[in-house]
Amino acid sequence: MMTGHTIEKIGGTSIAATQTVLDNVLIGDRQGPALYGRAFVVSAYAGITDLLLEHKTTGEPGVYAAFIKDANGDNWTHALDRVAAAMVARNAAIFTEEGDSRRQADAFVAERIGGVHQCLDDLHRLRSHGHFRLAEPLAAVREMLAGLGEAHSAHNTALLLRGHGVNARMVDLTGWRDTAQPDLDQRIADGMAGIDLSDTLPIITGYAQCRGGMVARYDRGYSEMTFSRIAVLTGAAEAIIHKEFHLSSADPKLVGPGNARKIGRTNYDVADQLANLGMEAIHPRAGRGLRQAGIRLRVKNTFDPADDGTLICGDYFSDCPRVEIVTGLRNGTALEFFEQDMVGEKGYDAGILEALTRHRAWIIAKSSNANTITHYLRADGSAVQKVVEELEARFPTAGLATHAISIVAIIGSDLNRPGLLADALAALAGAGVPVMGIQHQIRNVDVQFILARSDFDRAVRALHDGLIGADDIRPVAAIAA
Repeated sequence: MMTGHTIEKIGGTSIAATQTVLDNVLIGDRQGPALYGRAFVVSAYAGITDLLLEHKTTGEPGVYAAFIKDANGDNWTHALDRVAAAMVARNAAIFTEEGDSRRQADAFVAERIGGVHQCLDDLHRLRSHGHFRLAEPLAAVREMLAGLGEAHSAHNTALLLRGHGVNARMVDLTGWRDTAQPDLDQRIADGMAGIDLSDTLPIITGYAQCRGGMVARYDRGYSEMTFSRIAVLTGAAEAIIHKEFHLSSADPKLVGPGNARKIGRTNYDVADQLANLGMEAIHPRAGRGLRQAGIRLRVKNTFDPADDGTLICGDYFSDCPRVEIVTGLRNGTALEFFEQDMVGEKGYDAGILEALTRHRAWIIAKSSNANTITHYLRADGSAVQKVVEELEARFPTAGLATHAISIVAIIGSDLNRPGLLADALAALAGAGVPVMGIQHQIRNVDVQFILARSDFDRAVRALHDGLIGADDIRPVAAIAA
């Protein structure tokens, strides 16, 4: 294993733009030794994991969700057929000529899909007897299905690169037909064993089968955990994520591409705030590993290879206090817990947190006073309802209420500017946006404004127009031009 190398991750939307990724990331104008000294962790092609598990935003069932609910077997088999068709269609789009590469790609899909079908069919027959508890096998099914998408994209990418004369090697961490249950570090060490980065370009599956399960622990952020851990274990000089967008001062679709500005540098604290709100800079636990190891993270735009992207490190602070990003959560929920007898008593806070944890409700922020505790959540309605029902049963004299809210945050590596909060409130008032609540910590890295959901877009535009200066950060429109 060489030193001074980079570990890079290509997201699902980017890896689906095959020719662009070849031209801008994987090969470009590199020749000879310049092609190497890198390793790539790849996500599944955009949309494939949705077909395998369930749609990330709409919840539309994929193979896993269909299998869980299916009594007769028709629904999950049809769902698996849709995955196979989508994978073969992707192969045809990549390997446009009928030839050996196309045949290898299709044979790989047929072998993996066939193996999954056989496994699910066996489980389906077993559960039909009613004497077997399948909680553990069903969790393993979710893990197996998740890995199928990354195996497909990694196999195709390595195959494609070899066709262009690159010594690329697929590193399959999915544990396909492997009965071992190593921890994540051992799985990575076994996969990377014997690879010389000076003359080999590894293409690594974003899913890594390991004890405890990657999806169970990290949900859909598992590929970033694999990427982060490989960077740490191999002592990478830099970790790079290739996305379909620049990390910008706000969503260009909301504030306009001529107004949104690329963030050139920031720190892991800012990245954590973005992750807390559901933004996809990097999974917070993946960022933690890189930060602790002193590895810089660079976020690059796949479609803008000449730009250096955004560099994220542990010790950066802006030259002067300023807002770097305006973003937020459009569809949040405020859970308000009121108990007149709470003051001076203990146990309420712990009980609420236990319920929220049990039903996997993501806490964005919380506030409390003498007799009220309010949690601001990112969770679906059914999870929130289960939390409410549990708390009503546990604390029968308490009053619980839920409110549909949005959260708009101003974020920066240093927000310690006098009058910033007053300026933000003036910007919101000028746009006619009423504020329901404010979360402002002593540590000045973010300020969160609790608003009605209908005011989200107006609030982002007002805060961005009022607080983001036209400094030396390049506009996104200039980058795209």
